[in-house]
Amino acid sequence: CNSASSATYQNSWVRNSKIKILNVIDPVISEIAKIKNECNIGVIGTKATISSGIYNKKIKELYHKANVSTIATPLLAPMIEEGFINENISSTVIKKYLSNPTLENIEYLILACTHYPLIYSEIQEYYKEKVRVIDSAYIIAKHIKNYLTTNKLLKENSIVKHRFYVSNYTDSFEKSARFFFKDHITLEEINFID
Repeated sequence: CNSASSATYQNSWVRNSKIKILNVIDPVISEIAKIKNECNIGVIGTKATISSGIYNKKIKELYHKANVSTIATPLLAPMIEEGFINENISSTVIKKYLSNPTLENIEYLILACTHYPLIYSEIQEYYKEKVRVIDSAYIIAKHIKNYLTTNKLLKENSIVKHRFYVSNYTDSFEKSARFFFKDHITLEEINFID
């Protein structure tokens, strides 16, 4: 979650934890490091992610000449969670956000929310290949696989039982999770604080 990663990024407990905590921002920034120095980069995400300024800060650390344009797109995550994908509603909302003058002339667009890759094709359709859309889901999955492999934590060819825990269960979120994982999964609500 980009919102959670951006909120905890500067947290000293996270930085000093003996537990390895993988965030979803650094792998994307590492991928951005492969592009040219002088470019126009757009970032869309939740209000929490965009207001943290973390993408702007991290990209500017890499490329002080890069132009970074960010906008909060708060309707996209709930729209996706409710299953409004590849419909008139999603097309209208996506067009409204991406036509924002702030994103004019961008060459790259970072999807700074783990929900947004589910509407990747709709976003690409809007840009008609004029903007390179950065698929954060693929980048993050590759990063985690590399981390697990390097640290000999990846078990391949074994039977795995998945368990999904949430801090706040809703029927619509379980439906979205099933859509996302393309499997019949059950969510279990637990209190993470106790």
